[in-house]
Amino acid sequence: MNSELLILLITTISVGFFHTLLGPDHYLPFIVMAKSGKWSKLKTIFITIFCGLGHVGSSIILAIVGIIFGIGISQITPFEEMRGNVAAFLFLAFGLIYFIWGIRKAKKHSTELHFDKNKKFTPWILFIIFVLGPCEPLIPIIMLAFSKHNIPGIIAISVVFSIITILTMLSVVAITLSGLNLLPLQKLEKYMHSIAGATIFISGFGILFLEW
Repeated sequence: MNSELLILLITTISVGFFHTLLGPDHYLPFIVMAKSGKWSKLKTIFITIFCGLGHVGSSIILAIVGIIFGIGISQITPFEEMRGNVAAFLFLAFGLIYFIWGIRKAKKHSTELHFDKNKKFTPWILFIIFVLGPCEPLIPIIMLAFSKHNIPGIIAISVVFSIITILTMLSVVAITLSGLNLLPLQKLEKYMHSIAGATIFISGFGILFLEW
C-alpha cells in the first residue's frame, strides 16, 4: 500500500466516524424504536447493520454509476440533495404517524390498539429511508480514490467507510440503550411509542433544517 492511499484511508476513517457521530439521524431512530418496540439486542444489531449497509451501499452504487457514465460531482450533488429531502420527509411522515398512534395508545392505557405492522414493516421503512438518505462525503472520496488508484481504491474506500460507519452506528446505539436501561423509565413506558415518533420526526426536521 502506497502512502497516498494510506492517507486517503485514514481520511476516510475520520470522515466516516465524524459524519456518523455528528448525524443523530444515523442512530436515534434505532435507539427509540428498539426501546419502544422492546427489540432484542440481536434484532437491534441486525436492523442497524441492515440499514447502515443500505445507507452506505446506495451512495457507493451512485458513485460507481457516476464514474462509469462520466457524471461529475457537481451533477450528482442536486440529486443527492433531492434524496436527502425525500428521506427527511419520510422521517417526518413516519415519525408523525407513529407519534399520533403512540398518543392514542397511551390514552387507552392498554394494549387495545395493536400495531403488529410495526414489527413487520418498521425495519423495512427504516431501510428504505436510509437507502434514500445520502452519504454526502462518500461519493467525492470514492471518485478521488478511483482517479488515483482505480478499482482497488474504490474497493478499499468503500469497505473501510462502510465498516467505520456501521461500527459507529452500532456503538452509539448500544451505549445509549445501555445507559437508558439504567434509568428508572417505568413511568414513561406507556409513552415510549409517542416519544419514539417524536424523536424520528425531529430527526427529519434536523435533516431538512439543521443539515444533520
